[in-house]
Amino acid sequence: MKDVDLRSDTVTWPTPAMRQAMAEAEVGDDVCGEDPTVNRLEEAAARLTGKEAALFVPSGTFANQCALLTHCRSGEEVLLAERSHIVQHEAGAAALLARAQLRPVSPGSAHLLPEDVAARIRPEGDVHYPRTGLVCVEQATGDGTVVPLAVLERVRLAAGPVPVHMDGARLFNAAAALRVEPAAVARTADSVMFCLSKGLCAPVGSLLCGSSSFISRARRNRKRMGGGMRQAGVLAAAGLVALREVLPGLKDDHAKAKRLAQRLRSVTGVEVLREPEINLLFCRLPRLDRSGETLAEALKAKGIRIYPDEAGVFRFVTHRWVTDEGLEAFASALAAELA
Repeated sequence: MKDVDLRSDTVTWPTPAMRQAMAEAEVGDDVCGEDPTVNRLEEAAARLTGKEAALFVPSGTFANQCALLTHCRSGEEVLLAERSHIVQHEAGAAALLARAQLRPVSPGSAHLLPEDVAARIRPEGDVHYPRTGLVCVEQATGDGTVVPLAVLERVRLAAGPVPVHMDGARLFNAAAALRVEPAAVARTADSVMFCLSKGLCAPVGSLLCGSSSFISRARRNRKRMGGGMRQAGVLAAAGLVALREVLPGLKDDHAKAKRLAQRLRSVTGVEVLREPEINLLFCRLPRLDRSGETLAEALKAKGIRIYPDEAGVFRFVTHRWVTDEGLEAFASALAAELA
């Protein structure tokens, strides 16, 4: 058995069908718009999200930063939640690339609150203020929270004429949890990105979706950012398989997370913080008598991989390649380490 890897759903590897599709992919120069496989993937992404067009890019961070660069002019301000991926896990890229000022709000919430947006849209005309160029939401959040559609709709209303971008790295997980089509989630934002490499098993890539005019501008910015990938159909082929064959199984990953939560509640020394909404489970280990790094190393020696904690909180992520047998092996190993 391979290592039981609960670090993230980014550790998923391509399915056999993906590898075959990649080997047989019809390709062309995508920078010239001539790669038929990339074109099919972009068309599929636009249909799924209910947008006019889509753009294939190398990563989720790339997609978010390309969106910021496309929506914002230099020196404009972006409203977003303090805990959001763009603030916490994209290496300060907004300052470097879009040269935008991030204004993190809603520090006590896993997601952006509509009232915080309404109170912070800058008034026009005062030369002392930066212009509010963009509002960013996240669905699902990095905290594993699925934001109710009504909240996202209220954010869109509060933003008024300011565009809204959705970091939808796990958009399909959120849609599965809400039991709606992805387009129902995506329509609450002007642009949306989603990852093919988080839980969907594709090795590389994300899609940025929006209006035709927005994607046309984003395509130029992708070139500026070094994201023109030429014969990228080899990668896009895996993405098409992901959307067709892997996406419908995301609900099974959610069920695995719930089963793991139930199992860990029986382990002395584990505090499950909340019932998982998607495939992310968060726990504290109050009886742990060593660092999270040391625990991770001890479990790695047993064929189980986790990330160390962040501020005392451990995150365990289920995905296609984690079996119930693997989850039991992890629970038993963790119980032994806490005994």
